[in-house]
Amino acid sequence: MGRDAPREFTVKAVVCGLVFGALFGAANAYLGLKVGLTVSTSIPIAVLSAAAFRLMGGGSILEANLSQTIGSASSSLAAGTIFTIPALFMWGIAPGYVQVALLAGCGGVLGILAMVPLRRLLIVAGDAELPYPEGRACAEVLKSAERGGSGGRWIFAGLATGALVKLLITGVPLLLAKSGAVAWHVPEELALAIPGLPNGTVQLSVGAALLAVGFIVGYRAASVMVAGSLLAAFVLYPLVTHMHAEGMVAAGAKAQLLTMGGAKEVVRYLGVGAVAAAGIVTVIRTTPTMVKSFVAVVRGVRGAKAGGADADGAVERSDRDVSPAVLIGGLVVVAAVLGFTPGLLAGDLSFGERLLTTLLVLVFAFVFVPVSSRLVGVIGVSNNPTSAMAIVTLIGTGGFFLLLRGAGDATAKATVLTVGTVVCVAASKAGDISQDLKTGFLVKATPALQQFGQLLAAAVACWVVAAVVLAIGNDPAQGFTGPNAMPAPQANLMKTVVEAELGGKPPWDLIFMGAGVSLVATLVGLSALQVALGIYLPFATLMTIYVGGCVRKLVERRAKGDPTAIESGVLCASGFVAGEGLSGVVLAGYAFFSGAGRVSVPAATAFENGLGLAIVGACAWLLWRSARKSA
Repeated sequence: MGRDAPREFTVKAVVCGLVFGALFGAANAYLGLKVGLTVSTSIPIAVLSAAAFRLMGGGSILEANLSQTIGSASSSLAAGTIFTIPALFMWGIAPGYVQVALLAGCGGVLGILAMVPLRRLLIVAGDAELPYPEGRACAEVLKSAERGGSGGRWIFAGLATGALVKLLITGVPLLLAKSGAVAWHVPEELALAIPGLPNGTVQLSVGAALLAVGFIVGYRAASVMVAGSLLAAFVLYPLVTHMHAEGMVAAGAKAQLLTMGGAKEVVRYLGVGAVAAAGIVTVIRTTPTMVKSFVAVVRGVRGAKAGGADADGAVERSDRDVSPAVLIGGLVVVAAVLGFTPGLLAGDLSFGERLLTTLLVLVFAFVFVPVSSRLVGVIGVSNNPTSAMAIVTLIGTGGFFLLLRGAGDATAKATVLTVGTVVCVAASKAGDISQDLKTGFLVKATPALQQFGQLLAAAVACWVVAAVVLAIGNDPAQGFTGPNAMPAPQANLMKTVVEAELGGKPPWDLIFMGAGVSLVATLVGLSALQVALGIYLPFATLMTIYVGGCVRKLVERRAKGDPTAIESGVLCASGFVAGEGLSGVVLAGYAFFSGAGRVSVPAATAFENGLGLAIVGACAWLLWRSARKSA
């Protein structure tokens, strides 16, 4: 850059981006393992960066943009990693720290570099067609911060609240258990049995992060997901329980109701079928977009190479990508690491199998990167169907290994999952950097510096995300198996898909019944994936998300369509996610290093249940209060 180039790639921008990225990456990894969903972190990191720069004497809008570009990279790495890696723990194949970090890092670099040739095509030429909602919103936040806009205090209020609530619910019993019996506790879940419906209950999770997720995704998405949960809680659980009792009578045995655990096991396979079918439907629907993207790439990349040149033939700063040498060299390095590192993809693969598997990774990644980049241009990062792309990758790779090694091979199962990890991270990363590049396009940033910042962030964040996943997976008080295990719903889904294809014997009748639910949802115009997640995820989780969506609905009604009215609410909600997630990671680390075992707590008293309900109400009120329209 010349002498007149604005301040952009500075030390404070890089350091702030890496620090905030590590914090939000850890929080998003925790949230995804708990709920199966992650949230976009570009806006809160942009606000935090602007606040940090003011404390350090000021900074330009381009520095703040670079900081949020670097910081948001960790969230997409978390999304791809948590959807797959926990399944290895469930199979008793505990992966190593370096292995998980390299898989996430390779996926991140692959997604970034594969997006580079598409930037001018999708971000610049497609500006009118592809709005990239989070990218535009982040640009407005940066401009507001440059003008001195307020609202940043709400993210700190959310951080403190989220952390405090998590410490009350999980930290207090953990500390009390070290000194003896747990005298009191705030229940993690509230439940009320419905008279007349066997195993029918109304449930509510106590926590701040789930409310935040509902507020961020909005009322519509939250209500569709909770509709799936209501179907499971009020119809499927009671129906399964009733038919079990009738079946025992028909067999001449004494009627006995199925336990809640048994009913959940049956409905879980219905949910698996619903999610898998919804994912396939999503991919089929996006096939025209996929074909259009590839045709446009073939036609447009060649002509786009000269785009942005001035009268002297030099490319303008705001239209400069990383050099072809970096692009090609980076892809070669990723392919070499995957193909030549023994044990990275799985245990005893031969050299030839590693090369073929690497080729599969590259093929699926280059198929789904343009799909992901184009989809988030319309529906946003939070709604990107990354899990659907991962399912298709697992099915395709599983078919290859079924022919190569046959059914029931443990190495084949692990390899299919690690391939899914890299592709899932690549697709997630492509969507994330697309939003960041749109923000950069709107504030006149340098794309090459954003791309380099993302590469740097991927190289650092992969180690943070791997540490979080392994800390929780090896946590003796929780882990991914056992009665108190972290749910990791997406990883459970991926595990079931791989087992079904590579020799497992799941109940296909239940899976096909679940698929029928998704088809019905599609025919009536609902999001099949959201309805399916409602069936698959716990009712308590979705009910709290729905409460957050209701708060968002009340705010929007009061704001009468003003999109700026909920900006502070989104920042407060992001603080909830970060605060609870970071506290959860710290508590998992404490339990791991102190050797604390699983904590058994007595049944909650009426007072403790009331306290839990009061905490949910207080968090909902704080969200509503923060989202009131500012002057």
